[in-house]
Amino acid sequence: MVAYYRARFGVEEGQTMAEYGVVLAVITALVVAALLALSGAIANALNAVRGYL
Repeated sequence: MVAYYRARFGVEEGQTMAEYGVVLAVITALVVAALLALSGAIANALNAVRGYL
């Protein structure tokens, strides 16, 4: 029965790992882009907090 499912659907473990790698790379790129876009606002907020202290 296991052989039937392997023959029918194939073993795609390597392909799945590659897809996870691509998804991880895209998410990482989006996080870096968001941090770069918001870096000025984050710096201003931290400076405002530092001014209150």
